[in-house]
Amino acid sequence: MADEKNILEEETIQNSDQAEETDIPETETAAHSDETEAVNELSEEASLEEQLVKAQETTLELEAKLADLENRYYRLQADFDNSRRRARLDLESSEKYRAQKLISDLLPAIDNFERALQMESDNEQVKSVLQGMEMVYRSMLEALKNEGAEQIEAVGKEFDPQIHQAVMQVEVEGFDSNIVVEEFQKGYILKDRVIRPAMVKVNS
Repeated sequence: MADEKNILEEETIQNSDQAEETDIPETETAAHSDETEAVNELSEEASLEEQLVKAQETTLELEAKLADLENRYYRLQADFDNSRRRARLDLESSEKYRAQKLISDLLPAIDNFERALQMESDNEQVKSVLQGMEMVYRSMLEALKNEGAEQIEAVGKEFDPQIHQAVMQVEVEGFDSNIVVEEFQKGYILKDRVIRPAMVKVNS
């Protein structure tokens, strides 16, 4: 009996030892699993942070590109508007002063008519010719007026360097200072543009 009792006690001790040996690996496995999960979580967080940083960098790059494209667009729009405005102004100017070259070419002929009309003669034939020339002269002035060109007023007017060209200064009684006293060559203005200033004598 004593031997059986000893055998039972030895088996109980052995079973207890085996149970203890079995519990230790399970605890270690659980701890290792928790550590692995924690490492995985940290790795995932780090990966998300990297992705967030990359996304922010990409956003900044795209915003910079968008701002650059907007600036280019506005510059192109401004250049286009300026070009269109210049083209319109050039067209308006061309239309407004379209007769300038023709008028400039006609002025020497008009000057010759004026000098010829200053002639005086008792000869009826000469008078008849002068009358015909005066009619042509008047017609030419009327044509110029229809195009917007007119003679510049000079004698008796205050000297204006914008429309008068002083070729002589004199002291003449009866005229105030800086007043045009004589005109040597008529000046012409086309609308608001001086084609040729009047050549004048000015009282000092």
